[in-house]
Amino acid sequence: MTQADTGLTRWSFRRLLAIVVALGAAWRYGYLFAAKRNQPLLLNDSLYFSWQGDQLTHGVFFKDLFGVREAAEHGPLTAIVLAPVSWGSHVVFQQRFVTATLGVVTIAVIGLIGRRLGGDRVGLIAAALAAAYPNLWINDGLVMSESLCALLIALILLVMLRLLERPTPGQAILLGVLVGLAVLTRSELIIALPLIGFVGLRWVRPRREMVRVIVATGLATVVVIAPWIIYNLSRFDDPVLLSTNDGTTLIGANCPETYSSAALGGWSLYCVLDVQGAPGVDDSVRSSLQKSTAVAYARDHLSRLPLVALARLGRSADLFEVDNLVHQDVGEEKARWASWAGIVSWWVLAPLAGIGIARSRRRDATVLLIPVVLVVITSAAFYGAHRLRLPLEPVVVLGAAMFFGSLAKGRHDHPRDAGLAGGDEAAVGGADIDPTIGSAGVPPETALVDGADGAEQA
Repeated sequence: MTQADTGLTRWSFRRLLAIVVALGAAWRYGYLFAAKRNQPLLLNDSLYFSWQGDQLTHGVFFKDLFGVREAAEHGPLTAIVLAPVSWGSHVVFQQRFVTATLGVVTIAVIGLIGRRLGGDRVGLIAAALAAAYPNLWINDGLVMSESLCALLIALILLVMLRLLERPTPGQAILLGVLVGLAVLTRSELIIALPLIGFVGLRWVRPRREMVRVIVATGLATVVVIAPWIIYNLSRFDDPVLLSTNDGTTLIGANCPETYSSAALGGWSLYCVLDVQGAPGVDDSVRSSLQKSTAVAYARDHLSRLPLVALARLGRSADLFEVDNLVHQDVGEEKARWASWAGIVSWWVLAPLAGIGIARSRRRDATVLLIPVVLVVITSAAFYGAHRLRLPLEPVVVLGAAMFFGSLAKGRHDHPRDAGLAGGDEAAVGGADIDPTIGSAGVPPETALVDGADGAEQA
């Protein structure tokens, strides 16, 4: 037994993870009190989420900023989560505290994912990286959807890994519910559903179990998002499914400014303001006008699309027009120094994460690649920005943790560590080797909430 192993025996994973989470919480709450306690909301999406949370508290359901017209600019879940604290004289600070708390919970979930991927050491490294990684904590304390999105993405990854190890209807339904909640947070995350289905086709056996899992996941997702879709279809002039933001997104990304100049591959508010329709027009009508205008512009400039798509991907990778990305971050109430810290951290960790994922078991790698493919698709189709890259950030942390974990000596302190070299020793569905049970017959994740001696059932 190595010294590291002895340390993990003396201090349980649960307690060490709690220490890491506490340190991450101290930083997030400290930064919140020091830098954002009295910071006003700027003219960005934070106004929408904050005011809708306040309106929900007063019985006004999903109206515009003035509480008059129907609104579905964004999914409803962020406002619903903020609503319970949207009262009193310090509404914005209380809402910021909620998003910071979501970020703290994300640290713990990433730690549990890391443990499932590579054992105790990788789990603790992943949690430590999540606690310190600027591209995660920079969103905690903003009245935006990013912190909730990061948490849901992490939960989806955790449940997906558990599902592939032991496919059950309950796990499939839970996965579908989480995907549905993610879609109600950021509508573009609907792309994750077919990607998850592809992973299920690849790894779940036997075929009957595969069909059952995929159908249960899809149905659970539909059940979660259906009430919002039905509600939207009943209140707008033009059909609206998840949001009216598709028009804003497309016109802001397909216009002269974003097909050239410093905003190449990005998104422009000026282009959005140029296409608003007649005064007082219904948001769905405005969105339809913006979509048709954006599609017409893209069709008229097809020769530029390959270059624009490449620029969008370059932005998402922090390799193109970085100064413009920082300018956008500042407009979203992020400190300039924090934005640059996130960019430098990405430059360091992203390549290491790629190596770590390549060394992992193929089944685990396919799960971690779901957010990667999702971000590539959304960035190329829409625009490149740190906000759209958010689903990828937990994967960067996890991949880097696996890389650092593979460098440490005595890496086989957990039966799952043996898979870091790329092996697939554990049979799909646990037919040959049950990867959820260690050599002492103890499940890999000790519970954080079920009591001091409880164990989380994988």
